[in-house]
Amino acid sequence: MPRRHAVVVGAGIGGLTAAIALHRRGWDVTVCERAPEPPTTGAGIGLAPNALRALQAIGVGAAHAVGTAVPATMGARRRDGRWLTRVGTAAMAARYGLAPLAVPRPAFTAALAAALPPEALRYGTAVTAVDDPSGWPAVRTAAGEDLSADLVVSADGIHSPLRRLFFPSHPGLHYIGETAWRTIVDAPDLRISDMSETWGRGERFGVTPLADGRFYLYATAVVPAGTRSADPRAELRRRFGSWHDPIPALLDCVDRLHPADVLQNDLHDLAAPLPALHHGRVAWLGDAAHAMAPNLGQGGCQAIEDAVVLAHLLPRGDGGLPPGHGGLSPGGGGLPPGDAGAGGTDPVPAALAAYTAARRDRTDAVRLRARRAGRLGALRSPLAAAARDLAVLATPSRIALRGLDDLFNGFRLSGDAPGVRRR
Repeated sequence: MPRRHAVVVGAGIGGLTAAIALHRRGWDVTVCERAPEPPTTGAGIGLAPNALRALQAIGVGAAHAVGTAVPATMGARRRDGRWLTRVGTAAMAARYGLAPLAVPRPAFTAALAAALPPEALRYGTAVTAVDDPSGWPAVRTAAGEDLSADLVVSADGIHSPLRRLFFPSHPGLHYIGETAWRTIVDAPDLRISDMSETWGRGERFGVTPLADGRFYLYATAVVPAGTRSADPRAELRRRFGSWHDPIPALLDCVDRLHPADVLQNDLHDLAAPLPALHHGRVAWLGDAAHAMAPNLGQGGCQAIEDAVVLAHLLPRGDGGLPPGHGGLSPGGGGLPPGDAGAGGTDPVPAALAAYTAARRDRTDAVRLRARRAGRLGALRSPLAAAARDLAVLATPSRIALRGLDDLFNGFRLSGDAPGVRRR
């Protein structure tokens, strides 16, 4: 029988992961990306154990692509430098089977793209509509093309046009009250081995050693939406220049960058969950499906989980069935008996319903948890911030680590998927 064809809208991390997973399950894949070329600049992304485990399940080794260096510890600090909580990554690796890895987004995106056939990637191709989403979809592009598909994967980001098109009554995005600056610097002389986030009052500053030896820096501040300064480097110096070492030295490195290399974005999450993560033969993943605040470092990780689970639930592109008819544990949501191709019924729609059942509750729980975590980090009242710091300081590190179990052990595929640890 002819191979099934998927059109993936968006060549970000979630879209590329979905394309790889589907390609390795026998699908023909076309990735449409509106940007004219792959990104060459940008920020970093943390790959937590759950994301690394999901990548392993489709045969992608992130460390081999972008480096293997991991921070020695992770934790939170006060602006005077005192540690409020700190956990060794060795302890995390012992508990979860894998240590977290932080990588530059452009390098990781390039590594994912390299795992696809070159003809699968179409940059400079904006998707404007999807016709007949419940039948046999036709994906329209700005160039006037109609691409036929058995499946459309909407991975078109936080401002997803396809989400707005198919869920017009959804309230859309919610501004969480903070803006964020992000950049990457070289600072080999500083020899920083800790991944840290420092909390002030309504301001935060994060330092993440990347796998290639550079440092991903991010900062946030509670400000009205749309607040901008003439020079983001000067604004970072004004806000954080008196904070503990090595932040001033890192800001010296930022001062040597071009202003355009410091990204600034207001932070949004999805105001409410989507009623479903699919509509007909269209499936949403990543920020397009459940945009979340970056406070847990799970936005990209959940996109990766989405992509791997989606491909796992779908039938093979060359006509085979999903493993175990696509069952997931916990949460169920496998293909109903008799719908996996029996009697000529195409199993794709049932698989997408199973995808919604498998992913909607987990991703919404992470979205809400990220929102709550951000409220703690953004406290501006001196008394409230002091109480927060005391509470975190009083929590033993083993208890804090245990609180990550549902995030880092939450990725599941049916059967004996590689690297899955069950507790």
